Amino acid sequence: MRIPKGMQNERGILAGAAAYTLWGFFPLYLHTLSAVPPWQITAHRVVWACGLLLALSAGTRQLGALRALRNRRVAVIYLGLGLLLGANWLTFVWAVNSGHAVEASLGYFINPLVNVLLGMVFLGERLRRGQWLAVGLAAAGVIYLTLRFGSPPWVALILAVTFGFYGLLKKRSPLAALPGLTLETMLMLPAALAYLAWAELNGVGAFGHMGTGIALLLAGTGAVTAAPLLLFALAAAPAARGAQGVPLSTLGLLQYISPSIQLVNGVLLFGEPFTAERAVGYILTWLALAVFTLDGLRQRKRTLHPNPEPSAKVSL
Repeated sequence: MRIPKGMQNERGILAGAAAYTLWGFFPLYLHTLSAVPPWQITAHRVVWACGLLLALSAGTRQLGALRALRNRRVAVIYLGLGLLLGANWLTFVWAVNSGHAVEASLGYFINPLVNVLLGMVFLGERLRRGQWLAVGLAAAGVIYLTLRFGSPPWVALILAVTFGFYGLLKKRSPLAALPGLTLETMLMLPAALAYLAWAELNGVGAFGHMGTGIALLLAGTGAVTAAPLLLFALAAAPAARGAQGVPLSTLGLLQYISPSIQLVNGVLLFGEPFTAERAVGYILTWLALAVFTLDGLRQRKRTLHPNPEPSAKVSL
């Protein structure tokens, strides 16, 4: 039975919304592990996510794709992806459990604009006037926060830049979503296992020493890492039998769900300050995103519905 195209897109939109919602609430999960050092949480996240992704790859008969690791170029690409992803995960875990969840949300608000700049620098893409205005507003927000608080919002910048370069390098990766992510975590696995072994030998390991609840939560980081990534892959991938996947403009709007939830959680649940001075920098960023989104929607409309050339008048 063939599923109508509209219904396929609806399912894709729901999958995308679910992915970004799960990412938005992920800090609540991490907060339950606040007694565990960020390095250990990140290492466990790599180990358990790798195990789960390997099982999923085997279940979907995609393990054969991992043989691409024999190619040196592929190995270098996925090693770079793994390092960027690991740095992003570690920074995010540290931010949430060190009282910087609000600043972490700023990183994912400005990430789309960082992607635009990276495309210009490394891919030779030209920015439209609306995109330049959006980048300028976001830069003004970062400069304001730097001058007002005496230092740049490092957490936000590291998260935005690492995830931006991750997306840029992902464009050059040859594997599909599931085997690609599996390979990234596999290449991080030796370092993660070595660190956890060191922590255990030095008596600072958390797993099995801080109660059953903490052990189960650490093991669960694999599922909470893999689930939104797979939902996102379902939303971004083309639907079956020739139907198109969810439009990129729609995914672009959905991505603001995650940092919005993170911001609300940081202020209301974690009690982090959100002063008027800080709000000014965020408002500039939100204005930048509004300009960026409207410009993207207008450009997509022009692409899909170009203005027809005026027809010549017929003389009678």
